[in-house]
Amino acid sequence: MAAGIREKQTVALKRMLNFNVPPVKNSTGEPVWKVLIYDRFGQDIISPLLSVKELRDMGITLHLLLHSDRDAIPDVPAVYFVMPTEENIDRMCQVFDQYLNFITLEDDMFVLCNQNKELVSYRAINRPDITDTEMETIMDTIVDSLFCFFVTLGAIPIIRCSRGTAAEMVAVKLDKKLRENLRDARNSLFTGDTLGAGQFSFQRPLLVLVDRNIDLATPLHHTWTYQALVHDVLDFHLNRVNLEESAGTESSPAGARPKKKNKKSYDLTASDKFWQKHKGSPFPEVAESVQQELESYRAQEDEVKRLKSIMGIEGEDEGAISMLSDNTAKLTSAVSSLPELLEKKRLIDLHTNVATAVLEHIKTRKLDVYFEYEEKIMSKSTLDKSLLDMISDPDAGTPEDKMRLFLIYYISSAQAPSEVDLEQYKKALMDAGCNLAPLSYIKQWKAFTKMASAPTSYGNTTPKPLGLFSRVMNTGSQFVMEGVKNLVLKQQNLPVTRILDNLMEMKSNPETDDYRYFDPKMLRGSDSSVPRNKNPFQEAIVFVVGGGNYIEYQNLVDYIKGKQGKHVLYGCSELFNATQFIKQLSQLGQK
Repeated sequence: MAAGIREKQTVALKRMLNFNVPPVKNSTGEPVWKVLIYDRFGQDIISPLLSVKELRDMGITLHLLLHSDRDAIPDVPAVYFVMPTEENIDRMCQVFDQYLNFITLEDDMFVLCNQNKELVSYRAINRPDITDTEMETIMDTIVDSLFCFFVTLGAIPIIRCSRGTAAEMVAVKLDKKLRENLRDARNSLFTGDTLGAGQFSFQRPLLVLVDRNIDLATPLHHTWTYQALVHDVLDFHLNRVNLEESAGTESSPAGARPKKKNKKSYDLTASDKFWQKHKGSPFPEVAESVQQELESYRAQEDEVKRLKSIMGIEGEDEGAISMLSDNTAKLTSAVSSLPELLEKKRLIDLHTNVATAVLEHIKTRKLDVYFEYEEKIMSKSTLDKSLLDMISDPDAGTPEDKMRLFLIYYISSAQAPSEVDLEQYKKALMDAGCNLAPLSYIKQWKAFTKMASAPTSYGNTTPKPLGLFSRVMNTGSQFVMEGVKNLVLKQQNLPVTRILDNLMEMKSNPETDDYRYFDPKMLRGSDSSVPRNKNPFQEAIVFVVGGGNYIEYQNLVDYIKGKQGKHVLYGCSELFNATQFIKQLSQLGQK
């Protein structure tokens, strides 16, 4: 896993686009010009990994959706990247199986699907009226994608999972599928060049399969790190954030239509150095860093003007720069340093806009207060304000914010509130405009898990407020952070991280001691929770059946930073934010 899954999946995609032949490095010849046809599923897999320019470099002159109308293009080869459904197959004649049916969002993070994700959602798996056949279908869908993931990774994992959960059903099926593929020596996908020799340490990776039900508080938690906040409060999916720009304050003439808000889209990708560095940082740190970048760019602004005038492109489209080529020393230096400066400016503008939109939500909904209060609830610290006061405060948060806060309290408390107290809370929540359906589901869930196990604990640290921000409090700053708390996070392991730590480091712990153990390479499958391997693992994949979130991902990233030479990947059946999760709980709780 030294090479991230993003790199591996990109290599597999490029090979496919090169007609299943590995692209030749440093080849100077022209690529074979071709057309790429995909369906929505194929589009979701490709878009976080390859830009239009990269597709063009690989000879893709045209990319189209399978079911769009188009003229025939004679004598041009086409690559079809679609789901093998009857409808799609009717649309074309031949399909090569590409084991790429998962979406890589980060070097160390993947999700199973974006289209039709409701078919494998938390709600789908936990519906009270689900039939055995429906459950089998959901599990098969998840297993097929996980199988693709391990083919791309080129490794056979050792699998651990909790008992009596959907994660166990996935483990049993995945073990069987891997075992059958290995037994068919002639057609096994885990031989030859797919194994990417040299990419791995000799040790096999550990796959920890966990069920979303082991921790329902984290996906509801308000958050304080940049990437998780963007996902929580903005429209962010498949690494693209969509923002509505305000249309300005000037009044329209009477009777005129109100101005349309402009929509802007930004890609937050691996090539964005600011994003890579700060996506896991607490928000105040991000605001301060954007401000610093802005100030350092302003110091270079005169240089940009000077370079533009040397190149004779004042006020010109920045695209014109790449058209220039002149040998004079002045121009050469301008041509090389101007694009870099302009790219820096583009990233500053991008993050100024995104961070400003996030800050707007923090201020109007008091998200810093919610985050701090929930951290205290989850770590059993003393609360400085009663929960009832928080729910009843008309100035703090939306009805959904209040519902999230109360559900976290309800999930985290060892003792459920008395009926009298609960009625009082319910009344306050209804007065605040909350829909109580998620609570009725969580009540049933809690009664059920009480029989199964004790509530999860969340460590015992709370965020520490620091002094005022230095740069972002002054009036010259882009971000006026007055009234926002400068909270700094202390590293504490969330339940999923703690489970991984126990299993990866081979620690004995009541929480994970009875986890099942599968080794698909063993000739006979044996049902055991006794690991044969006694050495700690160097590489692990945590996969959450029932949906994951950026808070959990970031917690794993922070945990593994302190473990030299170790790697962890995070995967989930779907990626949801709290709004989407509450909606699913709501549907489950409706009578």
